[in-house]
Amino acid sequence: MIMWQTAIFGLVTLVVLSKVDGQKKEDDFQCPSATGTGNFADPATCRRFYQCVDGYPYMNRCPSGLFFDDISKFCTFKNEARCGPIASTPAPITEPPTDLAEKCNNKECQLPYCFCSKDGTVIPGNLEAENTPQMILLTFDGAVNLQNYDHYKKVLNGKRTNPNGCPIKGTFYVSHEYSNYQMIQQLASEGNEIGTETISLQTGLQDKGYEEWVGEMIGMREILRHFANISKSEVVGMRAPFLKPGRNTQYKVLEEFGYIYDSSVGVPALPIPVWPYTLDYKIPHECKSGTCPTKSFPGVWEVPLNAHFVEGFEGGHCPYLDQCVLHNHDPDDVFQWLQEDFSKYYDQNRAPYMMAFHTNWFSIKELEKGLGKFLDWASNLPDVWFVTTTQALTWMTDPKGLKQLDNYEPWSCNKKDNLPPTPCKTSIKCALSFKKENFTDTRYLETCRDCPNQYPWLGDATGSGIPNKDNYVPDNV
Repeated sequence: MIMWQTAIFGLVTLVVLSKVDGQKKEDDFQCPSATGTGNFADPATCRRFYQCVDGYPYMNRCPSGLFFDDISKFCTFKNEARCGPIASTPAPITEPPTDLAEKCNNKECQLPYCFCSKDGTVIPGNLEAENTPQMILLTFDGAVNLQNYDHYKKVLNGKRTNPNGCPIKGTFYVSHEYSNYQMIQQLASEGNEIGTETISLQTGLQDKGYEEWVGEMIGMREILRHFANISKSEVVGMRAPFLKPGRNTQYKVLEEFGYIYDSSVGVPALPIPVWPYTLDYKIPHECKSGTCPTKSFPGVWEVPLNAHFVEGFEGGHCPYLDQCVLHNHDPDDVFQWLQEDFSKYYDQNRAPYMMAFHTNWFSIKELEKGLGKFLDWASNLPDVWFVTTTQALTWMTDPKGLKQLDNYEPWSCNKKDNLPPTPCKTSIKCALSFKKENFTDTRYLETCRDCPNQYPWLGDATGSGIPNKDNYVPDNV
């Protein structure tokens, strides 16, 4: 079932976007005024739908043989598609909460502990853009294994360097199932940041309770500690599955268990990108997922995912680069597309340019080659720095101008004492019993540690074989 859903999702992402032709007429498609952004059924045919971007419609055609389902909002087989438009049920009227976060107060919110601005576009420290380093954040989501490890190592090959001569680094938000912990330990030992996604990548987690979030997040952190030798103090960031934050519940877990930041909130396609901010105050932009925090979480950082797009929305807009429609482009086209997207940051307020990827970007040679061209070009710019997410936030707490960065210790090549050691050359391959819901299967785990009794999972992060063994206590208790 999971493979089928993945295949359908892949087909959806290959839909070609085309701008609505000609001048608008009264009978042309109008984006719903209440939302303005999202996918909506074409009233004329089930074979097409419209992607609305800030109120402007872009016509999409489903791949051959598929039809648009107006409930699930993707293309599927004819017998499963519920053609639209289907009227949506209005949300129930509820009493407004009384403890919402307030709008940014610049007088009260001061670095290094708090950062906000009215619209999120202000450069920290009141630096001029020309004196601000353009940070690029390479982030990779999901399991790390043979399917993607060599591709990631090709990106982080040690040959591309920052202006201080140090190799560029990335950040990995790791999920558990199918991960190879020897490979993860190797990435961490080289100075790349390892954060958590979740253990199971379950759908609907955004609507689950506190204990479910603790089990998924803190359990994943414990798995990294036990099987990849990554200390708890080094795992300080996370990303929610499918960029669906868990409302206030997830952020309460972040706050209570010592995380520094989250990176799950998507930002709509805006003319000027948004900088990271602390959650002392209300988020300064529209919440694309509808599940963002509404309360104040002082000192917890949000590193948002600005939408990638170019003028005219060729290729669409997307938080993950592999979700933009670039599969028909050759490497030079991809390179130029990335350059144009990057220029919105570099030529304006120099907010961190986050390049977020899933494995499927690297399955298309043209995309991988185009990315390589972009990385080679960008790493030769004198004011561009490829840093981990935590390194970016460290700079934000005490902003430094360009001339101060060559000897800036947090971005130096010096290896931190608390990084894991270089892993074993030959991993231990464990074939383990995996019990999930109503079935038992075999899962394989590779690590430099001894094999556990059974496959680690929710409630038993070390694989002891004792169900519901784990009991996590907040740091502030």
